[in-house]
Formats: sequence, structure tokens, C-alpha cells
Amino acid sequence: MADHPHVLIVGAGIIGASTAWHLASAGARVTVVEAGAPGGVATRNSWAWINASWGNAESYFRLRVRAMEEWRRLERRLPGIRVAWGGGLIWDLPAEQLEAFAVEHAAWGYDVRRVGRDEARRIEPQLVAPPDFALHMPGEGAVEPLEAALTFLKAARGLGATIVANRSVHSLDFRAGRIRGVRTDVGDLDADEVVLAAGAATAALAGDVGLTLPVDAPPALLVATKPSVKLLNGLIMAPGIQIRQTAEHRLLAATALDDDVARGDGALPAANACEKMKEMLLSGASLDLDWYAVGHRAIPRDGLPFVGRAAGILGLYIAVMHSGVTLAPAIGQFVAEELLTGRRNALLEPCGLERIPNSGIR
Repeated sequence: MADHPHVLIVGAGIIGASTAWHLASAGARVTVVEAGAPGGVATRNSWAWINASWGNAESYFRLRVRAMEEWRRLERRLPGIRVAWGGGLIWDLPAEQLEAFAVEHAAWGYDVRRVGRDEARRIEPQLVAPPDFALHMPGEGAVEPLEAALTFLKAARGLGATIVANRSVHSLDFRAGRIRGVRTDVGDLDADEVVLAAGAATAALAGDVGLTLPVDAPPALLVATKPSVKLLNGLIMAPGIQIRQTAEHRLLAATALDDDVARGDGALPAANACEKMKEMLLSGASLDLDWYAVGHRAIPRDGLPFVGRAAGILGLYIAVMHSGVTLAPAIGQFVAEELLTGRRNALLEPCGLERIPNSGIR
């Protein structure tokens, strides 16, 4: 491989964008290919909660905490990265599960605080019916995800990276045990390394060379109101709905959808989500629905990211995960380091592809 390898990244969402900037910052030649507009699909439709709340095993929790720290470093290093560190108020689980979560995460060193009704009202004065018991994580935040991804891409382009939009990758160029590049709808692109960071499309591309990624893409609904007065200080995770307020003062709600509803246009569940926000907030009557989006997030079935190389396929690196917004700055840094130096960060230990059963490389 050349001293300054050419790395081609498939996907210009926040994981691909962060990886591109970290690689370009380290001197690599970088090309990013995106089927649609820069920023990808899942990223622009993300609720964009930055947290280590639901990290499952402690090893994954540690990765998420590191990623939160990297977001804070990025705010100082990269103009245009803006995180609203307003904290998260959670009561979307039964009290006994919330208590178990608090005990576990406090033992791991996470700043998690038990709050009652009066404290919940102080944290979020607009709540009509504050919960009797909730958890508050003051160190959590949110970012405007498309803005962040475009900031990474602009900075990468300023360092010499090439961003190719509206160009679909339909397969990998795999010859003699090595990925040589990608095949697109308008011709082939060569590279020394290919990084698949294409979200829900990653599994299909990996499958083209015999790598079976156990990744699902369940539907979710994102609902935005028209800009409003300031109603929330931080993030709210209530039963059935998550709400935050954006930098332009829109209320943004995220809810799960079942497959039958997702096959429709989403209008009814979006209207219901807007009504729920109105009911939950004292000044909510003034809220008006502006837009909604039904999207599909790539979620590995065991809950852990897939970040690394597959045995038997040289020149291919996989980076697919849920909580992509939380993890983006750390994953971008770690992927760049591994590709350019061969050193793998210890925090990626649970994320390797060796845990995929019976992945038959052709």
C-alpha cells in the first residue's frame, strides 16, 4: 500500500463523514461516495441523542463514554460542531428497571441522578405531568446531525478529500481475495481500502462478497414542529416518545413504528406524535406540525457495532452501528488509526466481525 493510501468510503452519513475527516487530517487520500445528497439518509433523520445510557455491556458503555468525550473535544477543534449539552430526563421504563439502570451506571462512573416530581419539574418546567420518579443524566446532549455531518465533510474537503454525491455503489470490486474498489452506476472507482459506512445498505454490499452481517433496519418516525418559543431545556425520554428542541427551536419527536404502519405514509402517527407533545407541555397548544420522516436505522442484532475487517477479505473495512451520532467522533478516529497504522483501539474489542457466525467468504 502507498505511504498515503487512497481510502474510499461508501456513505456520507455522520460515520462516513467523521471517518473521512479523521483520515484526511492524518494525510490519507480520501474519496467519499454517497448514493444521495451529502449527509446520507439515516443521519439527517436521526433524533441525535448523544449518550451512554443504553450501552448494554460495560465494554460498550466505555466506548460510548469515550465518544461523548470526543464530541467535547471536537467542539473546541472543529468550527461548526455545536452540541447542546442540556442533559436527559428519562422515565420510559418501569421504576424498578430505572433503579437497576441507575445502580449499574453509577457503579460504572456515569453521572446519573434520581429525581422526583418536584425536581423533574425544576429541570423541565413545561411538563404538564412530571413523573413521580425519573433519572436525570446532566452530561448528555444532542447535535443537529446533518449540520455535523456536513461540517465533517466540508473540513475533509478542505484537506483534499473528494466528495462524490448522487452516485450509487451497486457492488464491490473483489478480485483474488482483495477489494480493489467499487462499481457504481456510472463506472468503477479504485482504492487501496474501502470502508463500508452506508448504514442500512451496508449489509447488502457486504453480502455481495459473501459476508453476512446480522443487521436489521426497523422503521422509526421523526416528527418536527414549526419553530416555537423555548419549551425544553434538554432531552425527554418518556413512555412511547422522545422529545428535544432543536437549535432553531423546533420540537423534534422520535417514536418507533411497526412494519405495517411504516408501509403507509406516516401521516397519522406523525399527527398523533404532535398531539402528544401538545398534551405533555404547558405551552404545547401553540405547536404546529411542520414535517415528518419515516426512516430505517441499521441496528446490529446483538446491539453492538460492527467495526473492523472481515477475515479473508483484504482491503475491506466495515463500520455499521446504531447510535451512530453518539459514536461518530470516536469511530472516525479509531477507524482512521487502524487503517493507517494497523493499531486497533482496545475500546473496539467487542465490535469485531469475528463474532459473525458462519460468514462464508467466497
